[in-house]
Amino acid sequence: MSVRKIFTVTTALAAISAVGYAIYFDYQRRNNPEFRHNVKKRIRKQQKKLEKANHSAQVARVQAAAKFLEEELEKDPIPTDAEGKQLAFNTNIEQGDQLAAKPGQELEAAAKFYKALTVYPNPADLLGIYSKSLPELIYENLVLMIAAIPPANISTFLDESEAKDAAQVLD
Repeated sequence: MSVRKIFTVTTALAAISAVGYAIYFDYQRRNNPEFRHNVKKRIRKQQKKLEKANHSAQVARVQAAAKFLEEELEKDPIPTDAEGKQLAFNTNIEQGDQLAAKPGQELEAAAKFYKALTVYPNPADLLGIYSKSLPELIYENLVLMIAAIPPANISTFLDESEAKDAAQVLD
């Protein structure tokens, strides 16, 4: 037998096997309820596993952002006087913009924007500006930081809006 005949026979057997398996699989899919049930069960199991992995990855991102922010706030605390707040706002916005332009510096940039947000008098307006102007990854990290360690001016804003909502309900 020549090499060409062996190759042709092997290729033909592989093609026949593949077509035979496809026909068998299709027959089982259409006619065997247990087979369909097992396929659906495997799909649900994979989806649950994927959701669990996504959830654990999200939790890890939140923890990493919170830890980074805590370290950053220990190194450079937020000023309390009006003049220091103005200087901190301008400095952190400028540094955040510079860091945002560099790939791989998203967490650092988010921390700078977080610090600027904490000293800004109307954080809701600034957060709206951030949502429109910041790259998506930096904005996500910023939101994670706000969720992990809510700034005092954000919680004050939330308390006021909740009080207004409650007043509207009572009227």
